[in-house]
Amino acid sequence: MIRIGLAGLGYWGPNLARNFDDLADLRWLCDISPELRDRFAARYPRVRMTGDFDEMLADPELDAVVVATPVVTHYELARRALEAGKHTFVEKPPALTAAEAEDLLGVAEERGVALMPGHLLLYHPGVKKLKELIASGQLGDVLYLYGNRQNLGQIRKDENALWSLGVHDLSVILHLVEEEPSEIWARGESFVREGVEDVVFCYLRFPSGIVAHMHLSWLDPHKMRKMTVVGRDKMAVFDDMELERKVTVYDKGTEKPPESYGEWRTRTGDIFIPKISNDEPLRLECRHFLALAAGEGDPLAAARDGVAVVRALEQLQASLERAAA
Repeated sequence: MIRIGLAGLGYWGPNLARNFDDLADLRWLCDISPELRDRFAARYPRVRMTGDFDEMLADPELDAVVVATPVVTHYELARRALEAGKHTFVEKPPALTAAEAEDLLGVAEERGVALMPGHLLLYHPGVKKLKELIASGQLGDVLYLYGNRQNLGQIRKDENALWSLGVHDLSVILHLVEEEPSEIWARGESFVREGVEDVVFCYLRFPSGIVAHMHLSWLDPHKMRKMTVVGRDKMAVFDDMELERKVTVYDKGTEKPPESYGEWRTRTGDIFIPKISNDEPLRLECRHFLALAAGEGDPLAAARDGVAVVRALEQLQASLERAAA
């Protein structure tokens, strides 16, 4: 079994610890907080606890490291893990600049280890179904897609809505389109904390002509986690807030009657709700990382995709700053 060390026991770390304890050999838990170490020592009595990341890395038996610390520390800790020759899973985003993300990729390649950013939605069965619908041609040519990720939620002090919320939908959009955007702009407003955009609108255009939009907000009456894909023939919606109806396919589109003089008309047909697996996306994501650490598949494919996400985030942030200047 893959021997795992995990750093970060705050918001998301406990969920990763639970999964890796079930799926692998969880050897270490690392956090600078003595209170968190004590709490999780009681839950995982066989796991070694430390507040020293380097002590964990020095374990020669450790195969892989999971980084679930605050975003600003991701790059530094992931790089140290890679340099130590450990397969590395790092929560999203893996870095705050494209240059740093590319550096991590280079170190992983040099050391011959797997590197995987934690883009959870890419392992969601609903997103997998969207990908299948597009790849099979059932939707026809994709015209545009858009994400809604809104809630009346906690306003961060050190991370705006783009980096906190947008990274999720952006990873899905790039995964579905399979291109990097050729045109990007973003507009945001800081209504609650000065300098921290709590509402952001993003526009992306791709070389193929596909366009995408993201509405990201902590200030909204609706909790929405939705991705809509509009094709030439059909349209599909992935709604993560739905318990049963995760993906809905609408037989809707436009058509040009053969006897017309150039007029177009709309067409509305059946609604189809495909069956979607109830597998926990996080469990699937953790299994994928363990497979990479075991030598299955391309150990750097997910990292290359992660670089593209960080590159687009960096460009969107630059657009936000230009608009605010």
